[in-house]
Amino acid sequence: MINSAPSPVSTRKPSKVEGLKENSNFLREPVATEILQDTTHFSEDAIQILKFHGSYQQDNRDNRVKGQEKDYQMMLRTKNPGGLVPPQLYLALDKLADEYGNHTLRATTRQGFQLHGILKKNLKAAIATIVKNLGSTLGACGDINRNVMAPPAPFKNRSEYQYAWEYAQNIADLLSPQTGAYYEIWLDGEKAISAEEHPDVKAARQKNGTGTIFHDSVEPIYGTHYMPRKFKVCVTVPGDNSVDLYSQDLTLVVMTNKKGELQGFNVFAGGGLGRTHNKEETFARLADPICYVAKDDVYDIVKAIVATQRDYGDRTDRRHARLKYLINDWGVEKFRSKVEEYFGKAVEPFKQLPKFKYQDFLGWNEQGDGKLFLGISIDNGRVKDEGSFQLKTALRTIVAQFNLPIRLTPNQNLIFYDIAPEDQEAIQEILDKCGIIADPSQIAALTRYAMACPALPTCGLAITESERAIPGILERIRTLLDQVGLQKDHFVVRMTGCPNGCARPYMAELGFVGSAPESYQVWLGGSPDQTRLAQPIIEKLHHNDIESFLEPIFVFFKKSRKGKESFGDFCDRIGFDAIREFSATYTPGEPTSSGKSRHRVSLRDDVYSQLKETAEKLNKPMTELVHEALDKYFQSL
Repeated sequence: MINSAPSPVSTRKPSKVEGLKENSNFLREPVATEILQDTTHFSEDAIQILKFHGSYQQDNRDNRVKGQEKDYQMMLRTKNPGGLVPPQLYLALDKLADEYGNHTLRATTRQGFQLHGILKKNLKAAIATIVKNLGSTLGACGDINRNVMAPPAPFKNRSEYQYAWEYAQNIADLLSPQTGAYYEIWLDGEKAISAEEHPDVKAARQKNGTGTIFHDSVEPIYGTHYMPRKFKVCVTVPGDNSVDLYSQDLTLVVMTNKKGELQGFNVFAGGGLGRTHNKEETFARLADPICYVAKDDVYDIVKAIVATQRDYGDRTDRRHARLKYLINDWGVEKFRSKVEEYFGKAVEPFKQLPKFKYQDFLGWNEQGDGKLFLGISIDNGRVKDEGSFQLKTALRTIVAQFNLPIRLTPNQNLIFYDIAPEDQEAIQEILDKCGIIADPSQIAALTRYAMACPALPTCGLAITESERAIPGILERIRTLLDQVGLQKDHFVVRMTGCPNGCARPYMAELGFVGSAPESYQVWLGGSPDQTRLAQPIIEKLHHNDIESFLEPIFVFFKKSRKGKESFGDFCDRIGFDAIREFSATYTPGEPTSSGKSRHRVSLRDDVYSQLKETAEKLNKPMTELVHEALDKYFQSL
């Protein structure tokens, strides 16, 4: 029997990973043994346990040679509740990227950083450096609570935002693994200096009476087997959906009174986006409203929901192991009833909330206490120096010179805050010198709101390209919108190289999900504010056919939209049957209402790269540069 009370799945044979967790001696083995071995990679069993320590083993698929060993390397992910990255930690990560990694950092969609390209022999030194510089990777991956998210905006005059940060940190502490394995393996047993936990968190970890904890276990909340699968939590404020709250296992919404004093939390549960192609029993799902709890009960409700999933989640079929499937199978009422058993009393009804809106907080902003914050857009989260675009240099220079804290955003961007107004000009000069655009109005809207996962060449699950493909695909979509007369329109585009959905494509207005080499499943109809699921309209679209597929849909949108209706809202309202019917009768390349026909010309990869770099330097669309060059050429004939 696993962990505690009998569950509907406890009589079935657990998955192999459950055995690995049970035999790991609380996350020690076989990692502790294999890290001492002079090998290039870990065993398959060690890889599963290594995830709990914040690392995935990968290989660079671009470097695969038949008959030769894979180009093994480690991806290391940091845990940063609420996206907080102290200046000391940022400078350490920047240095690690150059010393042991691939010279880039990558901001994740859960407000952490990833380091890519670390060799096994350097993994211990990298983790030790992170911990000694006020960071951690513990629990950034694995069957455990992942990084707790919160809105990144540092509004010092809005108490609800401060509460969101505070409780994101406290819940991260509450659900952090208690095993000493992490410090034994990576720091030779040396416990790092860290912020003191809130007394209420310590008390909650020991308080029981309702079956939420194991009294004589190294892991009071998790027990020997931890969670059935990953468990994702966020804390947000009414109206702020910068955190994609409907995609989380557990969401807490800060509720204050008119004086700004904390009263309690609304609770959502059961969101999740991972799925598998051609497995209809796997699906993306939105979180449901569950209840309201007073502030004094918040840790107890978190434990109750975690315990319900811990004890009743499916440990046999890992594809069916997330909380979303438990709630979908049981229904909200049965789930709420079971949570109340662990909670020890009835919960209160969910309180009314305003509509949630997406915000990205880019550009220069007042933070409410006389100081400023600055949101910087990072394409797909990749912090690097490339040509005249010196983002990595700019961020390092700003942190080193002004000692500023950072909040990473759920959209893979970055916010500097607590900026003295007198430092604004100097910071702006650094950005200008490094070719970084600070004014969000100068960033192409499609690019600003887009996200992509890393995919190839490093992610072992990737079916096709994502991060490397999306810049060119966004440019093609932008060109197509111009040609059909939708120059001023933009929408949320997200892309992943596989159906796991790390860049949350199922919440996008237009989502591309890798389904075969060079091909994507296409999802339409999510909302601009990420409050509605998109739906798949085509299972396999080759990237060469994107224009011919989207052109009739865009033309239909232009002809039939209502007022300023967004693209996602239009697709949801009109329905896929109508879209398919219009597309079937549409003549490709026919004149649109703008009077233009679509003609496509392919470019060599090297020419495309040069064109893109020049366009970025001049801050012009690529199509405009092409038209200018061709006009000059034809005039010279």
